[in-house]
Amino acid sequence: MTQEPGTRTTVLTRRLTAPNPGPMTLDGTNSWLIGAPGQQDVVVVDPGPADRGHLAALAAAGRTVLTLITHRHADHTEAVDDFHALTGAPVRAFLPEFCRGAAPLADRETIEAAGCRIRVLHTPGHTSDSVCFHLPDDGPVGGGDAVPPARATGSVLTGDTVLGRGTTMLDHPDGSLGDYLRSLQRLAVLGDALVLPAHADVREDVEAVCEELLEHRMERLAEVREALRALGRAATLEAITARIYTDVPEHVLPAARSSVGAQLAYLGF
Repeated sequence: MTQEPGTRTTVLTRRLTAPNPGPMTLDGTNSWLIGAPGQQDVVVVDPGPADRGHLAALAAAGRTVLTLITHRHADHTEAVDDFHALTGAPVRAFLPEFCRGAAPLADRETIEAAGCRIRVLHTPGHTSDSVCFHLPDDGPVGGGDAVPPARATGSVLTGDTVLGRGTTMLDHPDGSLGDYLRSLQRLAVLGDALVLPAHADVREDVEAVCEELLEHRMERLAEVREALRALGRAATLEAITARIYTDVPEHVLPAARSSVGAQLAYLGF
């Protein structure tokens, strides 16, 4: 038996990680392959950076019938045109400028492709165009040759809205904390669905993960309020960020400042 390209992560998904590790991308950007067992057709989510080897591996993983984009950032979209040219498959995103040969994604629509149902959830916060893809019929891979029954809540491809570890940056002013909190609450309704993030590893139980992230954001808001009391309401974004993020490497500070800016806007500053 030949080994299938990518890492089998769930009954319906495989993962190929692009060779672009870094402070913002962690181990690299995960491109996801969606397809029912025995299907040659696949849906590719986030072709990633314009890396020739990565795109060739994605194209070799099956007959790409559709490409989906979780959000506009370059580590997810840089390869859109190259991959579209390579496969001929239409590309759909929330923003029209990243679509090729197909309409933009709509919140709550259901896509049927590669033998799977894919529910589109608009989850702004990290960016205003962020979407997640819920696979209600998915489930964990079992032992041996048996195909396990699907979880009632399946899995959800979360893009950068929920990462495999750590917390995401809010790309303020396009991304907003209010939107992000609402998006986490929306994802939490999916219960114990597996989390398939765009960076780092699979996580269990999206409800528990989202509750943890909501608590973390409340703690950060408390820290911003404390910094404003200590430094004064006229304190600069840089000063507030430096007070809160005391152990963050220099190259991560721009992302920290962006998130603090989103928190200040949420508090009305």
